[in-house]
Amino acid sequence: MTDAKTKIDETNQANDVVLYMKGTKEMPQCGFSSRVAGVLNYMGVDFADVNVLADEALRQGIKDYSDWPTIPQLYVKGEFVGGCDIITEMTLSGELDALFEDNGVTFDKDAANKIREANA
Repeated sequence: MTDAKTKIDETNQANDVVLYMKGTKEMPQCGFSSRVAGVLNYMGVDFADVNVLADEALRQGIKDYSDWPTIPQLYVKGEFVGGCDIITEMTLSGELDALFEDNGVTFDKDAANKIREANA
């Protein structure tokens, strides 16, 4: 876990937004990862993607690190935000917009509004 923890700490410190996911933002390997990456991509968020399928120690390590049993996991400014269901709810409620604004993360507000309109 120490190597995985160090790698996670370094990745989270080097990037404002990090998505630990199955696959990559260009080619997600599960529906939940695809949903969160799709939201972030659509909103124009600059984020680092970490493919946990490429490293078994990291795949378990991120679960231990956050004490959260599932992938994907979103981090903003080094803080764990949540998985797919939480990110979906936060997107639809506008909480994700507020989190990004509070942390100086650039995103397309119009795109965020379109997501909410499409799901109203």
